[in-house]
Amino acid sequence: MAVKKLPIAKAINESLRRALDTDPKVLVMGEDVGKLGGVFRVTDGLQKDFGEDRVIDTPLAESGIVGTAIGLALRGYRPVVEIQFDGFVFPAYDQIVTQLAKMHARALGKIKVPVVIRIPYGGGIGAVEHHSESPESLFAHVAGLKVVSPSNSSDAYWMLQQAIQSDDPVIYFEPKRRYWDKGEVNTDAIPDPLHKARTAREGTDATLVAYGPMVKTCLEAAAAAAEEGKSLEVVDLRTISPIDFDAVQASVEKTGRLIVVHEAPTFFGSGAEIAARITERCFYHLEAPVLRVGGFHAPYPPARVEEDYLPGLDRVLDAVDRSLAY
Repeated sequence: MAVKKLPIAKAINESLRRALDTDPKVLVMGEDVGKLGGVFRVTDGLQKDFGEDRVIDTPLAESGIVGTAIGLALRGYRPVVEIQFDGFVFPAYDQIVTQLAKMHARALGKIKVPVVIRIPYGGGIGAVEHHSESPESLFAHVAGLKVVSPSNSSDAYWMLQQAIQSDDPVIYFEPKRRYWDKGEVNTDAIPDPLHKARTAREGTDATLVAYGPMVKTCLEAAAAAAEEGKSLEVVDLRTISPIDFDAVQASVEKTGRLIVVHEAPTFFGSGAEIAARITERCFYHLEAPVLRVGGFHAPYPPARVEEDYLPGLDRVLDAVDRSLAY
């Protein structure tokens, strides 16, 4: 059994390496992904081992990068595109929404567009706007796209494998502040289905639902609450579109309470959709309103005050107390 302890960034690197090695149609493209190995060194060493025709340094033009990837996918390739930072994706948003997401349906299923777009996202690294944002709900709203975000090294490795093998376009959000968190990766494992949620911690008093960078925060909150005799269940969604509502429903039917946690602003965020659906599905099981914890409805602030903007332990535990008080 090939078990390694890897940071999330290295797990992604190993996953890309395996995909490039296994399938000659897989290409990696993006700004500085080749010789430099990416600004976070996630693609380090790949161009040296696979050559400039497979790991391609592109111009600084996100619309051109994604447009080229779409063309390559139509010719049978499986391009994996890196967008250097979350806020840099918007020049390519037109290509993603009007072309990539719609081509399969527009062609009545006769063509496939297997493009993966990797986007490091979220705050916590002391950067500024356009380098620390969480735009996942803008993509989850678009029919035709799959949107995923791993929270640990094993998922980072396997979910990228599954995304690359998928015939659907996948937006793969990487929690950049967790890049150097280490975890075990079994490269011989049989992974969970890509769009299935995972119970990260069992509990009975309330359910915390999160994905990506906030899963660790919720696990820390659950550990802190346990010291006060509160039992919190933590569900890692893993996928933001489609959402595994069955897993969330099963947990809420057990605990009677739900708090949804994400870094993105709560206004029109993914937590709003989860709150609405679970209220519809679990109305008679809920002991309290579904609560949401997230960022504020404001542009991302300067780095020196980002800790006041980002949801942390105190805000999660405050929501837990408010839920339990009903």
